[in-house]
Amino acid sequence: MRRAVSLLAAALSSVTLAAHAACDKPLYLTFDTGHMGVAPLVAEVLAREGVKATFFLADEKTLTGGTSLDDHWAPWWKARAAEGHLFGSHTFDHVYWLADTANGFRVRASAGPRAGQIQNWTPAQYCAELQRPADRFRAITGQAMPKLFRAAGGKTSPALLAAAKACGWTHVGWSPAGFLGDELPSDRYPNANLLARALRDVRSGDILVAHLGIWSRQDPWAPAVLEPLIQGLKAKGYCFTTLAEHPVYRAVAVAR
Repeated sequence: MRRAVSLLAAALSSVTLAAHAACDKPLYLTFDTGHMGVAPLVAEVLAREGVKATFFLADEKTLTGGTSLDDHWAPWWKARAAEGHLFGSHTFDHVYWLADTANGFRVRASAGPRAGQIQNWTPAQYCAELQRPADRFRAITGQAMPKLFRAAGGKTSPALLAAAKACGWTHVGWSPAGFLGDELPSDRYPNANLLARALRDVRSGDILVAHLGIWSRQDPWAPAVLEPLIQGLKAKGYCFTTLAEHPVYRAVAVAR
């Protein structure tokens, strides 16, 4: 019996190693929150294609009148966590860095009770804001969130990154070709063009970014582009994994 268990373990280990060896052209698909209108579709596509992604969480206004981390969406996030996706902070109120100040940063939230207001924050206040999605994620899923974050709009400064690093957070941007364009105006950037551009330009090791719903885009990106993009990149020999496998972010992603 013991020998059979050992043989099974060895076989499973071999399968795992083979899978990692086969993934020699990795891509890292990431999603930031949004109005959540395409979130169910995104989940279906990822499950159907066997793709694991990394989600960056903020509590943004949704099409249903709530917010992306409210009780309505809690089961959706819990299901994604159970599927083995990875998660990071996007600041709770989707807070944009605007400028550095003598004592910290000038910021503006696009969600929450102070949406649209310009505020002056200390580094401690920014760190507290990064922690809020992690606390909510733990309350929803029972899991700890890795200390990875993406600033709203990807806007940062060296001082902001240093302040976040001092309280344990590591910033994740995206690759130039990994900007998938779902927040661009659809009249000037139609879905067919965005798909063709990504299939042409994306390279191994790229971090890709899209959203769970963009208010301003008239022709939604996800239904038209997401699955054909995944399938097209797979056909080129690429594979998808989370930032837990990224050489830069691996150590942070596995430290919970």
